[in-house]
Amino acid sequence: MVMKRRRRMTTLMLMVLGHLASALEVPLDLPQPPTITQQSPKDYIIDPRESILIHCEAKGKPHPSFSWTRNGSHFDVDEHPNVQMRRQSGTLVVDISREQAESFEGQYQCTARNKHGTALSNNIVVRQPRSPLWSKEKIKPIIIQEGVALVLPCRPPAGFPPPVVFWMDNNFQRLPQSKRVSQSLNGDLFFSNVLRQDSRNDYICYARFPRTQTIQQKQPISVKVLDQDPVDERRPTFLTPSVPSSSKMVLRGQVLEMECIAEGLPTPDISWAKVGGELPATRTSFLHHQKTLRIANVSEADAGEYQCTARNKHGSVGHAIAVTVKAAPYWIGGAPRNLVMAPGENGVLTCRASGTPKPDIQWAINGMAIENSPKDPSRKVEEDSIIFSQVQTGSSAVYQCNVSNQYGYLLANAFVNVLSEPPRVLTPANKVYQVIRNQPALLDCTSFGSPIPKITWFKDSRSGTLDAETHSVHDNGTLEIGVAQPKHGGKYTCVARNSLGIYENHVHLEVKEPTRILKQPEYRVVQRGRSVVLECKVKHDPSLVPTMTWLKDHSELPDDDRFLVDSDSLTISDVMESDAGVYTCIMNTTLDQDSASAELTVVERPEPPTDLELTDQKKRSVQLTWIPGDEHNSPIQKFVIQYEDTLHHHRGHWHNLTEVPGTKTTAHLKLSPYVHYTFRVLALNSMGVSQPSFPSKVYKTEAAAPDDNPTDVHGFGTEHNNLVISWKPLSGLQANGPGLHYRVMWRQKVMDSDWTAVTVANNSKFVVSTTPTFVPYEIKIQAVNDYGAAPEPTIAHGYSGEDLPLAAPDPVQVFVLNSSLAEVHWEPVPLKLIRGYLKGYKVYYWRDGSLHKHHPHHTEKQILTFSGNHSHGKLPGLHPYSLYSFNVRVFNGKGEGPPSATQQFETPEGVPGIPSSLTVTNTNLDSLSLAWQPPHERNGVLTGYTLKYQPVNSSTEWGPEEELALAANESSVTVPDLKFSTRYKFYLNAKTHKGAGPAVTMEAVTIMDEAPPASPFGSLNSSLGEDGPLISWEYWGLEKNLYLEYIVDNSKQGEGGDGVWQKELVNGSQNFVLRGLKEGLSYKVRLVAKGHADQELQRSQELTVTVPAVASRQVDIATQGWFIGLMCAIALLILIILIICFIQRNKGGKYPVKEKEDAHTDPEFQPMKDEDCTFGEYSDNEDHKPLKGSRTPSSGTVKRDNSDDSLVDYGEGGDGQFNEDGSFIGQYSGKSASRDTAEGHESSEAPSPIHAINSLNSFV
Repeated sequence: MVMKRRRRMTTLMLMVLGHLASALEVPLDLPQPPTITQQSPKDYIIDPRESILIHCEAKGKPHPSFSWTRNGSHFDVDEHPNVQMRRQSGTLVVDISREQAESFEGQYQCTARNKHGTALSNNIVVRQPRSPLWSKEKIKPIIIQEGVALVLPCRPPAGFPPPVVFWMDNNFQRLPQSKRVSQSLNGDLFFSNVLRQDSRNDYICYARFPRTQTIQQKQPISVKVLDQDPVDERRPTFLTPSVPSSSKMVLRGQVLEMECIAEGLPTPDISWAKVGGELPATRTSFLHHQKTLRIANVSEADAGEYQCTARNKHGSVGHAIAVTVKAAPYWIGGAPRNLVMAPGENGVLTCRASGTPKPDIQWAINGMAIENSPKDPSRKVEEDSIIFSQVQTGSSAVYQCNVSNQYGYLLANAFVNVLSEPPRVLTPANKVYQVIRNQPALLDCTSFGSPIPKITWFKDSRSGTLDAETHSVHDNGTLEIGVAQPKHGGKYTCVARNSLGIYENHVHLEVKEPTRILKQPEYRVVQRGRSVVLECKVKHDPSLVPTMTWLKDHSELPDDDRFLVDSDSLTISDVMESDAGVYTCIMNTTLDQDSASAELTVVERPEPPTDLELTDQKKRSVQLTWIPGDEHNSPIQKFVIQYEDTLHHHRGHWHNLTEVPGTKTTAHLKLSPYVHYTFRVLALNSMGVSQPSFPSKVYKTEAAAPDDNPTDVHGFGTEHNNLVISWKPLSGLQANGPGLHYRVMWRQKVMDSDWTAVTVANNSKFVVSTTPTFVPYEIKIQAVNDYGAAPEPTIAHGYSGEDLPLAAPDPVQVFVLNSSLAEVHWEPVPLKLIRGYLKGYKVYYWRDGSLHKHHPHHTEKQILTFSGNHSHGKLPGLHPYSLYSFNVRVFNGKGEGPPSATQQFETPEGVPGIPSSLTVTNTNLDSLSLAWQPPHERNGVLTGYTLKYQPVNSSTEWGPEEELALAANESSVTVPDLKFSTRYKFYLNAKTHKGAGPAVTMEAVTIMDEAPPASPFGSLNSSLGEDGPLISWEYWGLEKNLYLEYIVDNSKQGEGGDGVWQKELVNGSQNFVLRGLKEGLSYKVRLVAKGHADQELQRSQELTVTVPAVASRQVDIATQGWFIGLMCAIALLILIILIICFIQRNKGGKYPVKEKEDAHTDPEFQPMKDEDCTFGEYSDNEDHKPLKGSRTPSSGTVKRDNSDDSLVDYGEGGDGQFNEDGSFIGQYSGKSASRDTAEGHESSEAPSPIHAINSLNSFV
């Protein structure tokens, strides 16, 4: 028992040591057995068109040699001229250009050996692919009844590897599949039930062999579904599997596929479940419309019973599938690892694997079964482990572990190398590690030594210890810093030591700032054709070089000049629909990266709908269906349906008929009779309206009697003895047929009166004459066409014409409410005497005069209107203490009735108005004399005046107020005991028995002890500065509101008229700069002092300031040589024309215009005389010369209509143009616009010389 426990502890310790030793990588400069580094797969399917490469690469010291076996026998490469082995390699190169590839099929194994051991490759089975031809067969056509199940067999030839099967038609188009029609795993095509549209003669099964790149085709199968009633509906049954239950075996790690295909009518639905468990969600998928269940990467937990159920409305059927999972051998914890030991050390070589059923484990040494190898006392085999103890130099070898069961095998090589070697560190010296802050840092110290070295780490110096909380050392010597911070940067030293020596190595750590995207790209919606900018602003460590990369849908950006990548943005110009997608900006450095994504949606107006179709056609309705166009990423909000009526309107006149939501593609349209409809549809999304669809076919509705009668029927009178009946006529759509007219009917609204009817066509009004005045009528308008009449119309009501009212309101009373308001009451006029619609009452009133004897009389009338059936109203705004007259009248739509008897009333006293004036008549040191006039509006008997006054200390300070009571007959007063040189403000108001009225105010100043200066203003001066004239002044007045006024001095500019003075506030200063004045102008400037509102402004004397002009850079056109030459040329041309005129005149010839003059005798066509440049006739006859400046026709009579035209009539536009001296320079065209039309075009005649001269004049 003790021995067993000790053996277990020894085994456990050796396993730990073996684990540590396995991490060592033996440098190639040290002796070591061979290690296979590359080999071909176990199942090697070759390409028969290329040379065969069977890989076998190995390393070792010394470099190993290679040999091969084929099908268990030695394969001599030299005996096969088409086979070569690569130099320093075991890879075979087989040239099959001169020999069949199948002659090299077989099982190959490579052996690599040197003096320290022998390594073996896997058994490599080499096979070539095969794609046999389909066996020829004659397939009979299949004739079947609708609703019956059908299976079309494929049965492709057995090739290697198995082919991929699919069904197509003669046009190489894949046959559509659905839950009714689907392909099974073996390639057959299953129909749960056939339909008539399944009839076709080109059901073709294809088999594609991918390794040989060939496709084989089965003979087409013809299926005809009979044109008969389908078979009865039925519950589902399974077509495959055909038995109630089945079983399936699958290997661990492979893909499990199970299928259930059922027939039935209607088509059954398939569902799957695992009995007593759940389907693995992440590894499960459903194919072929739920008929195939697929579970990837199968494990032992997937074993069990699965249930598929087929169900339709008639019932259901189930099928159970028992799944067992077997496993080829697989490693537990990995394949055996190489073992390096020093002489005298112990170790364990472990080969741990599993499988179902449990695999067998066989050990070999250097390719020989371990049972047949020489005995070694330091080696002991215990099941899946070999235990080594006290190994000695020369015990190095390669051990093979072969694990196998009936489903496969595993072969692994692991060498045991016995070495004595001092430590060495394989990590390069002074290597610099860079890491991002807050990320783990791993500092390598890859070492080798035998015995295994122990690794120790130091920072900065050998005395610096590492914090165990933040630093940890792995078994392979790597130092890990869990969360790197800037303080962790610096120099690190790793020390490797064993019993044979010590070795140290230095590395450096730099901690960098992370890369972060500060501003991510945002989701954008952009219209096609516009530009869009996606921003991506990044912060990174300055010592790292960043690289910005943009991806579209996880791929590179299109190679297109429209994409412009800047340092922090992506600009896409002229955006297209294909640009939509997810854009990702990635900022890479050598250490880290950050990325952000945003979606770009490209929108546009929708494409027009297509394929308009009219169905369910009826007399008054039709159903319109269409296929929506591309909505361009902006959902269609609605469809607008329009129609064109080619019967009643010209083509191209479209009307909106209705709208439907964007989710619908059909509309039920209500139609009118007797219309030739053509429909079109437009789509609307957030970007706008699409182009209209192509029009539908014309749909003609039959004529019928009208459905509706006219609306808006009214009856009214325009005269006192007529009735005008009007209505809104029916539209063309409402007519429902040809021959539309209206039956107009009316009668008085009395009992048992008869209807009078007339027929009216092409009109919407009818006048009934000789009616009584304002009598109620009942009216009906009925629409009639050639196919009948509309339903009985509703009765409308109206009245015949109005006349003026016959009576006045009586009695009428007035009640005076106060001095400015009275209320009038009247008895309403009976309705029958109003003879029309009662609009209201009007009160005419006027002021006869004031009750005061001095007040003048006023006779202007005023009118107050009270709409509706009122019986009283108020008269506001009356003058107090006055006599008023008034009367009342009723009015209707025709006008006013007679007035009531005129009555009078008096208003009582009120408060008086403001006194007419208040002036100062005398000024002394201590008193002021005032005079005033009584108010214009006394509003009663004046009882006296009240005078209040108070000193004014400043613009905001007021002294104590004094008050004097004055008699009504006084008009002046002297106010004593005032302070000298003081401003006082006075308030005077009048009083009646009703109270005091508003006051008139005035300010005055008592005189000073000594004479004050004539003006409060001193000198006013100006000087020129850079910003403008500087105005300075002296002021010793009392006012504090001062401002400068300035205006352009028009007298200096040679212009008349007054302008507006501009103001600049200058309180508390003695100078001011006037900015913004125009150069070259003179301005008048003055200083103004402003007191209280009632005080007169004080102004200084005016100062003239001139702003100098800047020297002009303009060139005088009159001094330019080209202008002088042009004027000379024009003068010469005028002279030549005058000479020609003179010659023609002396010859006595006539111009064409003279002939026209003789024919039309138009005074406009008069030549210019040479002597005085007046207009006369083109003739040598001087007997009828007109007066200078006059126009006389050749007949000798004066036509006033033509001779009085102004110069404006003859210009190009409405305004003539004049030179500065007043001379006319407008073009003298010779005709007004009206005469041009009457006389016709004269472009074919020679131009008149006078026209040429006038043209030149207008130019000059």
